[in-house]
Amino acid sequence: MSMRWKKRPEGSNWGDFGPDDQKGRLNLLTSQRVLAAATEVREGRSFCLSLPLDYPGGNRMNENRHPPILRPCLRHGGVNMNYVYSGQNADSQDVLSDDLAVLHLQYSTQWDGLCHVGAMFDVNDDGNPLPVYYNGYRANEDVVGPESAEDCGIAGPIPAHSTSGAKALGIENMAETGVQGRGVMIDLRRHFGDARTVVGYDALMDVMARDGVVVEPGDMLCLHTGLADVILGMKKDPDPEIINTSCAVLDGGDPKLQEWITRSQISVIASDNYAVEDYPASLPNPCCSILPLHNLCLFRLGIHLGELWHLTPLAEWLAARGRHRFLLTAPPLRLPGAVGSPVTPVATV
Repeated sequence: MSMRWKKRPEGSNWGDFGPDDQKGRLNLLTSQRVLAAATEVREGRSFCLSLPLDYPGGNRMNENRHPPILRPCLRHGGVNMNYVYSGQNADSQDVLSDDLAVLHLQYSTQWDGLCHVGAMFDVNDDGNPLPVYYNGYRANEDVVGPESAEDCGIAGPIPAHSTSGAKALGIENMAETGVQGRGVMIDLRRHFGDARTVVGYDALMDVMARDGVVVEPGDMLCLHTGLADVILGMKKDPDPEIINTSCAVLDGGDPKLQEWITRSQISVIASDNYAVEDYPASLPNPCCSILPLHNLCLFRLGIHLGELWHLTPLAEWLAARGRHRFLLTAPPLRLPGAVGSPVTPVATV
């Protein structure tokens, strides 16, 4: 029990890494596990596992998220792009460019922070559910936001000071770990193709057995479905109907799959699709969460989720050599208070 909760959710690990833990299962990425991951590097070849951050394109896939905007900074009231800088030396030959970006942090290849998804839960054990996040951190106390669109500049000028942010569970806590360890690829596309397939525990175990995939505590699980390839082929003009009916997704409501994720002690899960799991979930009793895997991972277990990674080149390279393990380095932006972050993961084989 901690100062923030008297009762923790069933099956959660709240408090197991300390009463004030904000890193969750990343605590399993110990120095010994990083050293073990380094032994997977045999050829010194690296793979970039990020989509270009202006993919998928537009906002048809999620009306709340928009492509990045690049703009030049200003210098002395002028545009600081190809700016001939003389300073006090009229003969200077320096040409300077400097820009800024407006980013929706979970638009493209991304990490979900632990404050991305919480739940209503009776942390005080008094019959009064409260909105909370992993390890009992509170909405509107530890994770704060403005009261209106005007307050955060969405419907007007951007305020001088931020009115939003995570005082706890911000993505910077993830970044501070380095997010480096052994990646393990499960290649769902090899077995299911690009057809929409909801993969539960039995199907996942069958794929792992057939491919000889072994998962150990602390491993960083990567799921190759092929959806990022489908998205790239649409050249920033995504068709939601095709995307929403293509490629494999996990059955987040499968109790056996949830139990395996809990027992496996994996540190993170990353996929090349949206949400990792089927959305909205098909639940026999849809009383709790339309994203049950997010609820399990982000809220109960402190497992960060990665989405829209570009895994196909790496997956094909590994499959051709009968391998499934590699060194994975994937820190998010060290942006204090952010709920999620773009990421440029690197796999080294």
